[in-house]
Amino acid sequence: MTDKLPAPPPRTFAHVAVLMGGLSAEREISLKSGAAVAAALEGEGYRVTRLDVGRDVAARLAEIRPDVCFNALHGRFGEDGCIQGILETMGIPYTHSGVLSSALAMHKEHAKTVMRDAGVPVAEARLVTREEAAASHALPPPYVVKPVDEGSSVGVVIVHPGTNDWARLIREGGPADQVLMVERFIPGRELTCAVIGDFVTEVIEIVPEKGLAFYDFEAKYAPGGSRHELPAEILPDVYQLVRKYTGKAHASLGCRGVSRADFRFDDTAGGTGELVCLEVNTQPGMTGTSLVPELAAYAGWSFGELARWIVEDASCSR
Repeated sequence: MTDKLPAPPPRTFAHVAVLMGGLSAEREISLKSGAAVAAALEGEGYRVTRLDVGRDVAARLAEIRPDVCFNALHGRFGEDGCIQGILETMGIPYTHSGVLSSALAMHKEHAKTVMRDAGVPVAEARLVTREEAAASHALPPPYVVKPVDEGSSVGVVIVHPGTNDWARLIREGGPADQVLMVERFIPGRELTCAVIGDFVTEVIEIVPEKGLAFYDFEAKYAPGGSRHELPAEILPDVYQLVRKYTGKAHASLGCRGVSRADFRFDDTAGGTGELVCLEVNTQPGMTGTSLVPELAAYAGWSFGELARWIVEDASCSR
């Protein structure tokens, strides 16, 4: 990993299919990411086809015949190795991480195991069904309940000591047999950092607005949902640890192209002072409130230059 942003590459691909929409709970956000990317790539001189992905995606791609696919899908099917496997089979170069690393990073428990073994600190957690999580506390409160294989804070519930309706909130979140991760809650600051190729970016602190308790779906995507402090105003040694662990997490999971790692840092009065990595996002958002474009801009790249770099980094066998 380096501290130097790579030079924006020349165009070698001509026709880009931007994969967006999809089948997951994050469909609407993916459509926004895809629209922004498509417009940026057209501004960079590419021929762009916008493809709202359904189960006929292989047939559609065979008709479109793109040189490369920009994967702007989020969540299941687009971020978990499924679409990557289709593109590998068809021999179409694509952006971001490959089959294995996408599937690995998407499954929060498996990702924790790999990152922990690589020396990246993670919070203790248990896997239970939704039915089990609603029947009794899987961990002493406070803790966080989240689907083990979703992104964008979809379905997240924080259970604080003394919360009365926690069982109802969990039970109403989805099917009883859905596997959830119950994770120890880490108070304090929300931090994020990204990798672009071999370049580790600066660190952002995310401060939820509107009285929101944490960086939830609304805080991520609603205008004014959060305030971003760039660079994060934290102790220099903690700042550099975030960057170090971001690079380690990216490498240990086998990520390619762009990824973003999210952290919690407990600097509360009387707190533990611990820093933990929550997860790695292999398909970071590219909307107007997204973090990676903001980090790239701070390093000196326009949105178009970032999109062009991601396209020109594309390949098979990722």
